[in-house]
Amino acid sequence: MTQFQHGLFGCFDNIGLCLITYIAPCYTFGKNAEAVGDSCLICGLIFFVPFANLLALLQVRGKIRDSRSIDGSCVGDLCAVLFCTLCSLVQEAQEVQSPGGQHMARC
Repeated sequence: MTQFQHGLFGCFDNIGLCLITYIAPCYTFGKNAEAVGDSCLICGLIFFVPFANLLALLQVRGKIRDSRSIDGSCVGDLCAVLFCTLCSLVQEAQEVQSPGGQHMARC
């Protein structure tokens, strides 16, 4: 098992991605979901639906961890998405953009 390539608070490792995420987190979430085979548009819209967004955020983060063999748990994912939502989105995006991941393209 491995770790995320960037820490949870490594948001500023990619300033452009950080700015996009803080301005339009639904876009980053949609692209993260697309990288693991889910719909970019549907997940981007679900980001605005309370409670459904939490489940979707957990599901996508879990899929990213599974696809990259990253250590972690559902409880850790829950804490990350509840208390550091935007930082966790940036962390996931950096992971799927890294070598072996998929680059974020336009919706």
